Amino acid sequence: MRKKNLMTELTKHEPTTVYIKPSKGLSSLNLRDLWVYRELIFFMVWRDIKVKYKQTLLGMAWAVIQPVMTMLVFTFLFDRVAKLPTDNIPYPIFSFTALLPWGLFVTALNQGSRSLVAHNNMVTKIYFPRLILPMSSVFAGLVDFAIAFVILIVLMIYYRFVPAWSLIWTLPLFLLLAIVTALGVALWLSAINVQYRDVNQALPFLTQFWLFATPVAYSASVISAKWQILYSLNPMAGVVNGFRWALLGTGNGPDITLWVSVGISILIFISGLFYFRSMEKTFADTI
Repeated sequence: MRKKNLMTELTKHEPTTVYIKPSKGLSSLNLRDLWVYRELIFFMVWRDIKVKYKQTLLGMAWAVIQPVMTMLVFTFLFDRVAKLPTDNIPYPIFSFTALLPWGLFVTALNQGSRSLVAHNNMVTKIYFPRLILPMSSVFAGLVDFAIAFVILIVLMIYYRFVPAWSLIWTLPLFLLLAIVTALGVALWLSAINVQYRDVNQALPFLTQFWLFATPVAYSASVISAKWQILYSLNPMAGVVNGFRWALLGTGNGPDITLWVSVGISILIFISGLFYFRSMEKTFADTI
């Protein structure tokens, strides 16, 4: 009996083997950490806004000046000279509506792609979810978006243009699509920029190319019907067309081309998340 009890005691104290395996699927993204570090997200967004306009003479007025000047140039070139169709909508309103989501997207391209390298001291010295850096750049762009949106309201009042009240409730959905698209591209470019600094050299070309490949200065209706599906592979085409449909009531609304753009946006975002996480362990050493 004593021998049996001794064997039982030995069995209880035998070491157990624990197998540590890498997480798979969505659990590998550790998105829960973003909630734990939510205060840091707010701090980084506020910091990005302050740094952007620090020691500037005009401050946040640049959030208005840049899209307004672009609108004026587009009005002269594409309305007065080229006389492109705008679906009977005053061209300043037509172009400025598209410049709102485009400005948010450009912020993600320019600031989001450089976010990891710009904060190399944080990346190499302390732990926090690296996703916060490109995210904060995109969310900081929402402040410029809100300021510029006021100018669009002023333009509508000046031209006595009545927005599509029955469709305007869909605008937050298209804003969410713009954020998803911008963040997806920012995740890809920020991770690639850590390893290949060619991204900084390619950004001006990429921004200009993407601008003219997106119906910002012109209507998507000028594109031939046989090319519409191919054209909608540009996710920003769906975002811009969606904004115009929700605010101005122009376009065909949710059709096959929009769903193609939505699918591409989601694909870029999800693939960007996984690529960013897969490269995250190399950021500190590479930088």
